[in-house]
Amino acid sequence: MKIGRRRVAAALLLAGISHVAAAAFPDKPLRLIVPFPAGGAADLMARGMAQRLGEELGQQVIIDNRGGAGGAPAAEAAAKSPADGYTLFFATMGTHAINPALYPKLRYDPVKDFAPISLTHITPRVLVVGPSVPARNVADLIALAKAKPGALSYGSAGNGSSSHLSGALFESMAGVDLLHVPYKGSAPLLTDVLAGRVDMTFDSYTVYEEHIKGGRVHALGVTSVNRMNALPQVPTLSEAGLKGYDVSNWLGVMAPAGTPASVVQVLHAALGRTMATPALRQQLVALGIEPTFGSPAEFGNLIRSELPKWAEIVKRSGATNE
Repeated sequence: MKIGRRRVAAALLLAGISHVAAAAFPDKPLRLIVPFPAGGAADLMARGMAQRLGEELGQQVIIDNRGGAGGAPAAEAAAKSPADGYTLFFATMGTHAINPALYPKLRYDPVKDFAPISLTHITPRVLVVGPSVPARNVADLIALAKAKPGALSYGSAGNGSSSHLSGALFESMAGVDLLHVPYKGSAPLLTDVLAGRVDMTFDSYTVYEEHIKGGRVHALGVTSVNRMNALPQVPTLSEAGLKGYDVSNWLGVMAPAGTPASVVQVLHAALGRTMATPALRQQLVALGIEPTFGSPAEFGNLIRSELPKWAEIVKRSGATNE
């Protein structure tokens, strides 16, 4: 009986310790892997969110930028990280919906290897042309491209990125031949667009806002179904003649698969308070970004529904990761 009581007492003690440990999460800084270099659109969104999330959790959220290959290496690194809630991943439409169709030897599964926490950002792309391109509307750009097949270049944030696929879809629907120039993120691409070394891009308004307003580049169209509040005078590509064109990039926070449900709940609640912050929401809306929030299940369902959609778009557009 004494041995039995000791065992019960020990079990209760361990249960109490486990409860305290779970309740203490997080007790050290967290890491948020961002699949693009510093300075790009995804990085800017991640940093604003991470700062506020850290305040909600009472621990710093450190950004870990890992650009290149459409975010595939970053996603793989996140998937293979310890499932303890201290490593998070800023997943994108590229890493979790487009890459599986572009990379036949992808070394992570976008569904099985991750625990969704919430969708956080939705942002359309903006078709921006550099200072050396004379076109001031989509029709003129298409005419220019048809007159000089393969002469006009468009930069992207990397092979397989949503900006890459946006351009490939544009080529397919407009019947033009453009030269794709992949970069390791939006920041180095911006430099070359401004310098005229690459003619155009399909990138985030966040990166090009001040340059559009300053007249250093020109926004010809937006990739979403509806116009952006931040650019009400700029038509959608569908309105501009490419009927049915629609690319609305989405981003959200995930953890490695196997992360305890109790930890996911803590992160989900803190992320919900983060994305509801009025100042953060106002800042994002001004940049043409829709802040959003939902359940882990909703985010998981979105990814599963997007996979076949983008597989078909990739096939139809002829985009590859070569």
